[in-house]
Amino acid sequence: MIHPTAIVSSKAEIGKDVSIGPWAIVEAGCSIGDGSEIRAHAVITGNSQIGKRNQIGFGAIIGAEPQDMAFKGGFSSVIIGDDNIIREYVTIHRGSAESSVTRIGNRCFLMAGSHVAHNCLVEDQVVLVNNVLLAGYVHVEKRAFLGGAAVIHQHVRIGELTMIRGQTRIGKDLPPYFMAVDTNEVSGINRVGLKRAGITEEIRRKIEEAYKILYFSGYNVSQALEKIEKVSQCNEIQKLVDFIRKTKRGICMARKKIRKTFKKNKASWPFKGQKEPIL
Repeated sequence: MIHPTAIVSSKAEIGKDVSIGPWAIVEAGCSIGDGSEIRAHAVITGNSQIGKRNQIGFGAIIGAEPQDMAFKGGFSSVIIGDDNIIREYVTIHRGSAESSVTRIGNRCFLMAGSHVAHNCLVEDQVVLVNNVLLAGYVHVEKRAFLGGAAVIHQHVRIGELTMIRGQTRIGKDLPPYFMAVDTNEVSGINRVGLKRAGITEEIRRKIEEAYKILYFSGYNVSQALEKIEKVSQCNEIQKLVDFIRKTKRGICMARKKIRKTFKKNKASWPFKGQKEPIL
């Protein structure tokens, strides 16, 4: 169903059972997959390709020009997978360079007011809570959870199954399975998220041990990664090690409060079974 006030180009491709609400705009070159809903006042532009069963919220703008001083015009696009919920006033900008793409995976939830800048890659099942800001070229791996008003610097990578507290500021890569707070600080592993994702207790313990070696062993990062590979072997640990080795911006480090607690206890935590302090 297309509302009489909606503006839909004859050169747009509209799938079956698509609902387009009042005053929504779908421009030439865009496509909307079967079963999708485009709510009132949403704008689909910039050669955007939207998959099946997506919900595009009131006033959302998909495919507008990138906010990049280097942008010179030309063909670029946004590609969105299937079964995503994109709520009110979300903005997703198309790629900056010629023929480049901003890409959203499947089953993501982008809450009201969140922003995905040019050339970002957001993998499957990512959650962006209200007003999260992703700068250009950010890569968010699958099942990451970004809390409200978190801000991610351009070119940063956010690892799989991470959790970022609201209003956190991230300018360095956040390794998989960790939690981030404040500015570029890791507060521990994402225990609840890992459990909900079906990661076994044995593997969760290996991830925790890797976290301790990385941040509290006294090794530099390269030495810590070698040690981690020797003591813990599984796909999740290898993913963690590979992610860190590929960093170009450096990685988020352990939270200052945790480091102070560690020094105060003269290395008794986290190596001798003490419960992690609540910070």
